[in-house]
Amino acid sequence: MVAPPSTGPQSFQTQATVKTTAPPSHTNIPYSARKGAALDMASVERKGHPSSRDPPKRNRPHGLPEAPVYRPTEEEFKDPMEFMRKIVPEASRYGICKVIPPDSWNPDFAIDLERFHFKTRRQELNSVEGGTRSNLNYLDQLAKFHKQYGTNLNRFPSVDKRPLDLYKLKKAVEVRGGFEKVCKTKKWAEIGRDLGYSGKIMSSLSTSLKNSYQRWLHPYEEYLRTAKPGLHQQLEFENGGPFSPSPAQTPMNQSVPQEHLPFMMRPQYPVLHASAALNATVGQPTELNQAPPIPAPSIEAPKPMSSGFTAVNSGGFAAVNVPSSGFTAVNSTPQGFVKREVENGVGTPNSLGGTPAPGKSTPVNGSLHDLPNGHATNPLKRTISHESLNGDNGSDAGSIDGDAANGRRSKRIKKDAAPTVAGSHMGLMRPSTPRMRTKNPQRKCGDKCQNCGKTEDRESILGCDSCDLGYHKYCLDPPLAQMPDYDWQCPRCLVGTGEYGFEEGGIYSLKQFQEKANNFKDNYFTPRMPFDPILNTRKKESEDDIEREFWRLVESLTDTVEVEYGADIHSTTHGSGFPTVEKQPLNSYSKDPWNLNVLPFHEESLFRHIKTDVSGMTVPWLYVGMVFSTFCWHNEDHYTYSANYQHFGATKTWYGIPGSDAYAFEDAMKRAVPELFETQPDLLFQLVTLLPPDQLRKAGVNVYALDQRAGQIVITFPQAYHAGFNHGFNFNEAVNFAPSDWEPFGEAGVRRLQEFRRQPCFSHDELLLTATAADSTIKTAKWLSPALQRMKDRELADRQAFLSRHLDAHPHVCKLEVGSTAPEENCALNFVVEDEDLPEDESQCQYCKAYLFLSQFRCHHSSKVYCLTHSENADCCAEDRQSRLLGPNHTLWYRFSNQNLVSNVQKVVDKARIPEAWQEKLDYLLDNEAKPSLKAMHSLLIEGEKIPLFLPGLKDLGDFVHRCEKWVEEANNYITRKQQNRRKNEKAWRRTSTKAANMEERDKELRSITKIHKLLQEAENLSFDAVQITTLQERAAEINDFRHEAKMALRSPANKNLADFRDLLERGKAFQVDMAEVNELEEVVQRMEWLEEARNLKENGAKQTLAECKDFVQRALDLKLHESTPDLRYYQDLCRQGELWEVKANEIMSAEGIHYPQLEALNTQITSGSPFPVNPKTLEAMDRILSRNREAHQRIIAMYEKSQQPELRDRPTYVDVREIMEALNKMNSKPAGTPDLERELRRHEDWMRKGKKLFGKANAPLHILKSHMEYVELRNNYCFDLNDTYRPPIEPASRSGSPTDEVRGDLGDEERAVFCICRMPEAGMMIECGVCHDWYHGKCLKIARGKVKDNDSFTCPICDWTVKIPRDAARPKLEDLQDWQNEIDTLPFQPDEEDVLDRIIRKAADFRAFVGQFINPNNPSGSTEEMPTMLFYLRKLEGAEVLLAYETNLFRQELHKWQPIAERPPPILNESLSTRKPRPTKQQKIMTQLGITDPADIPTHLRTKAHMVKRKSTDNSLNKGQSSLPLQPSIHGSPQEQVFGGTPTPSNMVGQTSTGNMPSRNAFDMPTTSMGMSRGEDPFDSPYPGPPRAGSPLFGQTSTIGPIRDNAFAADGFKNRHDALPLFEEPEFDRDLRAGLADTAAEAERMMDSSPPPQGNEDDMFAEMTNQDGDAAEEQDGDVVGEDQTLPTTEEQETSHATEALDALNDAQQGEQAANGAEEDKKEADDFLES
Repeated sequence: MVAPPSTGPQSFQTQATVKTTAPPSHTNIPYSARKGAALDMASVERKGHPSSRDPPKRNRPHGLPEAPVYRPTEEEFKDPMEFMRKIVPEASRYGICKVIPPDSWNPDFAIDLERFHFKTRRQELNSVEGGTRSNLNYLDQLAKFHKQYGTNLNRFPSVDKRPLDLYKLKKAVEVRGGFEKVCKTKKWAEIGRDLGYSGKIMSSLSTSLKNSYQRWLHPYEEYLRTAKPGLHQQLEFENGGPFSPSPAQTPMNQSVPQEHLPFMMRPQYPVLHASAALNATVGQPTELNQAPPIPAPSIEAPKPMSSGFTAVNSGGFAAVNVPSSGFTAVNSTPQGFVKREVENGVGTPNSLGGTPAPGKSTPVNGSLHDLPNGHATNPLKRTISHESLNGDNGSDAGSIDGDAANGRRSKRIKKDAAPTVAGSHMGLMRPSTPRMRTKNPQRKCGDKCQNCGKTEDRESILGCDSCDLGYHKYCLDPPLAQMPDYDWQCPRCLVGTGEYGFEEGGIYSLKQFQEKANNFKDNYFTPRMPFDPILNTRKKESEDDIEREFWRLVESLTDTVEVEYGADIHSTTHGSGFPTVEKQPLNSYSKDPWNLNVLPFHEESLFRHIKTDVSGMTVPWLYVGMVFSTFCWHNEDHYTYSANYQHFGATKTWYGIPGSDAYAFEDAMKRAVPELFETQPDLLFQLVTLLPPDQLRKAGVNVYALDQRAGQIVITFPQAYHAGFNHGFNFNEAVNFAPSDWEPFGEAGVRRLQEFRRQPCFSHDELLLTATAADSTIKTAKWLSPALQRMKDRELADRQAFLSRHLDAHPHVCKLEVGSTAPEENCALNFVVEDEDLPEDESQCQYCKAYLFLSQFRCHHSSKVYCLTHSENADCCAEDRQSRLLGPNHTLWYRFSNQNLVSNVQKVVDKARIPEAWQEKLDYLLDNEAKPSLKAMHSLLIEGEKIPLFLPGLKDLGDFVHRCEKWVEEANNYITRKQQNRRKNEKAWRRTSTKAANMEERDKELRSITKIHKLLQEAENLSFDAVQITTLQERAAEINDFRHEAKMALRSPANKNLADFRDLLERGKAFQVDMAEVNELEEVVQRMEWLEEARNLKENGAKQTLAECKDFVQRALDLKLHESTPDLRYYQDLCRQGELWEVKANEIMSAEGIHYPQLEALNTQITSGSPFPVNPKTLEAMDRILSRNREAHQRIIAMYEKSQQPELRDRPTYVDVREIMEALNKMNSKPAGTPDLERELRRHEDWMRKGKKLFGKANAPLHILKSHMEYVELRNNYCFDLNDTYRPPIEPASRSGSPTDEVRGDLGDEERAVFCICRMPEAGMMIECGVCHDWYHGKCLKIARGKVKDNDSFTCPICDWTVKIPRDAARPKLEDLQDWQNEIDTLPFQPDEEDVLDRIIRKAADFRAFVGQFINPNNPSGSTEEMPTMLFYLRKLEGAEVLLAYETNLFRQELHKWQPIAERPPPILNESLSTRKPRPTKQQKIMTQLGITDPADIPTHLRTKAHMVKRKSTDNSLNKGQSSLPLQPSIHGSPQEQVFGGTPTPSNMVGQTSTGNMPSRNAFDMPTTSMGMSRGEDPFDSPYPGPPRAGSPLFGQTSTIGPIRDNAFAADGFKNRHDALPLFEEPEFDRDLRAGLADTAAEAERMMDSSPPPQGNEDDMFAEMTNQDGDAAEEQDGDVVGEDQTLPTTEEQETSHATEALDALNDAQQGEQAANGAEEDKKEADDFLES
């Protein structure tokens, strides 16, 4: 709780008055040019902050109940108007409510935090409360009165040692009937108790109270009794009449002698007529002829004495109109001011005389202001000017004219157009409370007397020291004899006008105001809060503490706290807190319907029909608050809805009063502070008065409260009064909006504004007519219709009243009368009917400020316009009343004629009555017809469905019409022929549907004969009229007739033919009813139709397919035809014959080997005209097989015949034959002649296999042969290059010279540097031989870079024959290649390798001839000079891929002879094999992994499958159809001879030319060892066993081949297995896989050999196939072939290759089907090659 302030003189000085200090501001700097430190948004409470969440419900001061709080979901929050419709029934009973948006709705704060500046208003809290302000005003006027008449009231009188509240004493006496009555009834003790005195001696208390009243209050009350009526009359006349009916008797109704009245208050003053007219409109007549009461007797002028008033508590007493500052009454302003918003403090702008600086007195000089009446205007107390209205206060030229130029307008009229009240020459601004000034010995005289209005005798005009108004001393009541030399107050200041407003504060940025607000709050509450011993600090003030302290300060007489409030800040000039489309078009919240810039123009808000923006109503206003800053009781202009959103900051507490209690609230306010309403009936429009909620509740007014926090929205409802205050620094934004349910409130709000002569914000009539033109929907017409009717009635009544006054002035036949045809000459009054938009200053009544949208009365002299109500008494010109009503100088203007107005309104009324008219039609139809027509009801239903509003009877009508239409739909099934056809198709579809059974059951029920009777009974029960009812009754009679006729026909079917039965059946089906007669007729008709169709088929000889024939027979069986029917038996026989043919054809075609003669016979059987049916697809497949067989047979025969041509060039190429064979492999069976072509193909491929073996590629695919030969040719081109002749060794270009004294060779200009045995240029790592000093590629010798050391010496394999040359493939001898070439002429096809082979042989032969010059057969030994040359050519011979054995052996022997580097001479080289290491077999790998040596120890699940190779049968039947070419002979002899080919024969001798018919050796015939000799033989006892033949090498054919060693195979157990493994025997030509797996193995080899060549670079492919290693592999492996390494023997290499082949073939034999064996073998072989 907040501790109350301490008492005492010193304490009062420090706490009684707390004011804020505004920062210095330069008002000449526009707001947009100001820039300050930005507000830190993290320092304020925002949505989602813990402080922004609603705390638990608290007990409020005054026991106020809470207003409702709504938390809509995201879906409910999407449409504001729809959400409002849901909550209005409940929330409107409270006047206000709070809406907490969903958590996902969090708009950005769009204000520029650096440039946003605003001006504040100062608020003294104890001055805004009505009772407190009345008390202070009364005490101030009381002090002035006593000072005026010589009594110094400078302290409160004391009663019972307590200060006496004179105002409360005055009120207590007043409510008890006055002083005299209280004295008579002796109520002083009772009054004392009411004032809180409880003394023991009540008689003394009564005496003290009576004496105090009699001394201080009674004289002033007597003065007021006589002076107040006259003053109040004067104030009303100065303002052109009363603002509204006064709560008390208006002074103008009191009788005052005319001689005591000023001129402007006398009956002849023109303004009285306008006042009377206004009062007549509000129901209060004015009497002008009553005599005023007799004024009080004169009082002698007192002596001058000091002024002022001092309370007993020494704290001083500050009256609300102290002369320290200017003051502006809210209702005394010129015409240029703007609307205050939902929570503004006041709506007062600058005074006409300028804005004084805050806190300083600005004396007014004696010159008159330039108003027409000559009255001087005074600086007003606490004047306020709004920054958005003039450029002098810092705004960016934000004047009203500027706003209008931008299409926006204020809620108030323009400043420039300040009209005066008619006939008064006075402005609308009320005079303010006078300003006091210091005493001046030389009194200044006034300029004009306020009573008589004259300026003569200025020396006698006495000026008031407070307000500077002048009065003749003899015009005063009572008159003064002489000019007083003391401060003199005029009666206006002594009686008081009750005017009050807020001072202007300073200009702040958000950050500056936050600092000010926070500092003020901390400094105020910190010393007042109790100490918390636990936290060792003062407690934090709670919301309840702040609320209680606020109301305490508001009601306190002694504690004056001043705060500042930034209210009514225009968002048009300062920017909106919400994103806008103009500034942030991409921000989704800029178009959000809850954006306060968008909400007023929602499609369901009536403000969208206002043509211009209204600042503060359709354009949001901003509010920046601090603690205790308040907005006083008010409701919205035009009684609109309002929405207030808090962007950030501390809590804002709201108090709301529902609109239903608005009049009760106004009465309570008038009863509480009647003094304020006496002179200010429009006090509640000024937003400067509070009344505590507890007082309102005591008066029977319902008051509710809520707390608004950051991110929350407060909605106020029409006519609901609301007020509130802030708990600290916060930022709010508010705007008005108007759903359609607002319109009745809006009209009442306009009437209320007119009663109080307050300017409306827009024309209500214009809004209605604009909405009429913009939206013609029924929904709009529903709310427009009553509004337009009220508008029309009011307008027509005003026009009729004007017409009556017009005719009363001069009776005549007037053109204004409806339907009148009177000539224009009869009436001189101008009359115009014109629909045009008028300027705003020409469309407002000069008297009541109402907008004149439909009609107006214009004066041509002054250009003033008046409403028709005030046209008679208008003071627009010098013409009298009759002249104005009749004369030509005035115009009566109508926007619409009476007829057009009524017509336009009636259109909307008719549109709005569409739902009611529809309901009337429905009621008439149901009331006047016992059985209403279905057609009429259906039309009425369609009409009702087009009406977009809820119709009470529409749903029931729709349900009834739907039942009737459903009945009609079912009845149509039995009536219309169209439905019959549809049902036929539907039934056919249902046969194939999965729901056929259920649907058929339902249809069966619908087609029941009893259904018709049920339908007729249902129609009777429904009681409606339709054509189908009569038709169905007729149809029921027709069905009975049909059934009788059908039974007669079925009894004697022979009497009728098929056509008669068909007609009868169609008649029965047309009824759409299930009848047994129809089913029986249908069966008879179908049987007769089948027999007729069968006869037609036989007669026409039409041929059916097998399926059609079966269906035809099945139809007969389904129709239950007897099996003895001849036609049925005939077609059954045809079906059996066709089925037999189908079975036989499919059997032949699906056989593994198709028997084409049988297939041809079956085909001929059909094509020859057999009558039985067949399957077209089977016949088509048969034709396709036979056609393909014939075509293939022709191609095979042609190809075989070409292969037998004597000339090689006439024979087909191998590629063409392979293509044909691949096509044949895809056929189920091969045509005749295929075995012959396959035999020739195998013979050709045997030749190719022989070539593979020559090059050491026995296990490689056949297509590798040509690629390898091209590689050989390329290598030979370098090594056998005849241009590459001997030269001394040279250094590589990248190497420095070797340290040797030997002579180095030089290259010619066109020579290229080649090295190594490959005779290629420098590449990669190069190694120099330490003997011959030639350079070698490390890659060629497979020497890894890491194995070479700088200190190591290297001897090349040319110098030292023991250094082995790594070879990836074998090198064939030239003689073997020549023998292989000689076999080409015997081949059946032209080989692809012919040209390459020829080039290789010619290149090698040319080089042999070239190098022969260095060989002397007679004297092989050369000289040392020839050593370098022999080394050079030996290097070329070793690098070539074709072995020239004679030359190589010769050079090696000679070089060793002259330079014996090796310990022994080189052996005779008769072959050059690959040096690659053999790969281990799968079995060997498994044994190595398991660490075992015996294959028998291998686990069963890991053992490789045993070879189940069956020797091919030697039955001669397998060779039928083959040519007489000799086959490979059977192997006889010992097992060893059977495996390895027996003793050497000419057919397996190395180097001997094989015959053309002899196939190649078995794959397992192992090549001989080196030199073809057995181990232990030494053929080099003599260097050269004999001279070579002429033209051939020395060892070409003279050396014999030793026996083949078998220990390699015997050791591995392959001997027994190879006895029955003739892998390369010729397979059977019919591909009969049942002959054994040997055929599969052979075929696998052929597929492997004939597999297509791989794609890509041939060098890379060859390197992969030969397992050549790259530089990286060489460097990593580091495998160097040296002397300590043992190269694998020939037997070991061949054994490894053979084992790998066996593994591949074993895997290939596991194919799923024999027919796919070849493809599987090919795939396995390719996998093997890739591995």
